[in-house]
Amino acid sequence: MPRLQVRPFDDGEQREMELGRAQVVRVGETTIGLATWEPGWQWSRHLRPLLGTEWCPLHHLGYALSGSLRVRMEDGEAMDIPPGSAYEIPPGHDAWVIGDEPFVTIEWTSAREVGVPTGPSERVLATVLFTDIADSTAKLAQLGDAAWRDLLLQHNLRLRADLNAHHGREVATTGDGFLATFDGATRAVRCGSAMVASAQALGLSIRVGIHTGEVEFVGGNARGVAVHAAARIMALAGGGEVLVSSTTRDLLEGSGIDLVAAGSHALKGLTGQREVYRVT
Repeated sequence: MPRLQVRPFDDGEQREMELGRAQVVRVGETTIGLATWEPGWQWSRHLRPLLGTEWCPLHHLGYALSGSLRVRMEDGEAMDIPPGSAYEIPPGHDAWVIGDEPFVTIEWTSAREVGVPTGPSERVLATVLFTDIADSTAKLAQLGDAAWRDLLLQHNLRLRADLNAHHGREVATTGDGFLATFDGATRAVRCGSAMVASAQALGLSIRVGIHTGEVEFVGGNARGVAVHAAARIMALAGGGEVLVSSTTRDLLEGSGIDLVAAGSHALKGLTGQREVYRVT
């Protein structure tokens, strides 16, 4: 249950890095980081050795308090983040401080992983959710490129709001969908249903697949059989449907969520037949 609370950053976890530091606190189920990057700091020089990836794999959502940061995406797109700005940076980028003032920022989505070296992979039990826009190619052809980009932006904003409301962890975007994880099956299913409704309000039809299992988090990315299973279950769904695995179904007992059997299916790349259920 939400409760009134306060967490000083000075009392949180302190992470020291070359030309940088981060103070991380957990407020309820939200992890928040206050990071300072000194002049001369660059991700590819100072943090890449910790993660061992060519580009930063984290998704950043934050607010720049002071200083300026330049971000360059893997495809060459670049942008400066000035002080007093809210920003979002997708995975697959480099970044560096510009000017003589430290870049000080508050971040949400990446706070758990920033400055954490890659070691043995973190394997946890999680409920994995995939979404995808049904018939997106036909919708693109109908609307045209510019209108489709605007609609996709609204889609992303609304579905991210649903993720935040249900305490989901956005792991990645998949072009016209999301990969997210939850610490509870009920939250994931309720979020999936809310996402369907949000998309319908925009005139879009999305499909949602959900499975619960052990997931490995490596550099902020989710891996493992459970991730593949959730993606395969989503592929079985029609527009406006939320499908869940039998594992997730068992965890929903007592939640008040109604399900109907949607058949037994062979999921590509996985062994055996799997029972799938539709949220009603």
